[in-house]
Amino acid sequence: RCTRSSYQEVGGRLMTRSVIQLGGQALKLDADGDTTIQVSSDDVLIVDTAGNEALKIDADGHVLMSKQSAFMAKLSTNITNIAKGADTTIVFDTEVFDQNGDYNNSTGIFTAPITGRYAFFFNTRTESIETDVTWWQWSMVSSNNSNYILTSAEQFDATFTYFGQMNIAFLDMDAGDTTKMVWYQNGGTQSIDINAASTKFSGFLVC
Repeated sequence: RCTRSSYQEVGGRLMTRSVIQLGGQALKLDADGDTTIQVSSDDVLIVDTAGNEALKIDADGHVLMSKQSAFMAKLSTNITNIAKGADTTIVFDTEVFDQNGDYNNSTGIFTAPITGRYAFFFNTRTESIETDVTWWQWSMVSSNNSNYILTSAEQFDATFTYFGQMNIAFLDMDAGDTTKMVWYQNGGTQSIDINAASTKFSGFLVC
């Protein structure tokens, strides 16, 4: 192992840049050796934390963060005649992916693993909307703040076959805060369906 120094002019001053040569061996950063930096033979930079690959940068500069919290979930079947007059949590019971395991597909709840800013996306297609429905609301309910989409059905002069909607939010969350999607229908009959193929809930830690 050796250290080689080079010089680079920055802002009119010469700055020293040290290059540590390890001959392909991992640079261990903690006492037990499970937090490391290593360059593989194909010019890929890999950073491990607690023995797990946390960051990978390939030779073209693409960055992968395999432990960064991210998920996408969907419905396995259509929801028919969804309840009215009460909040209904939508349980997306099929995970497309759940990186870091922060989404619970038995409750429909995402739990923030750390304090940060999170982006969430929801899209759906509701069906068989009767004209006697007064309004319905989709809520992205979060511990610190929530996002709402309220739709008046009084604009329809006949039963509406399909109606697509999307909800996007950028939320400030503390570690342990939760986010979920909730439905509420006011008035009308219990007739609205939610199409599984067009309904998904996803999110990820941004920063």
